[in-house]
Amino acid sequence: IAVPPIRNYQGEWLEKGTGVFNANLQGIQLRLPGYGDNGPTLEIYQYSEMINAERHLANQKGFGHIAFKVEDIAGVLAIALKNGASKIGELSEHHFDNTGVFRFIYISDPDGNIIELLNWS
Repeated sequence: IAVPPIRNYQGEWLEKGTGVFNANLQGIQLRLPGYGDNGPTLEIYQYSEMINAERHLANQKGFGHIAFKVEDIAGVLAIALKNGASKIGELSEHHFDNTGVFRFIYISDPDGNIIELLNWS
């Protein structure tokens, strides 16, 4: 659930906190379901000016990846690939006793961020 308003941040405070000169950050907060009006939010932001960097690796220091549980990994993967994502690994599965079968794949979005698509059965 989107939590208005759409944010548009800029100023010395943002430059100081981020270390980004002339920073301009735009985005939105999404309220996580099941916690009510005062529950946690997920912030999704984008800088108005982006820089290129080397490809991220799953075991690199810093932000690793974000994971999404999806019903149809192959379907979501196909959509992601059509929209500029690339496969890092291959679809894999592992059986965990008393839990079930875990299926997952790591992909990279067009900006190089690592995304895990997963499901359990």
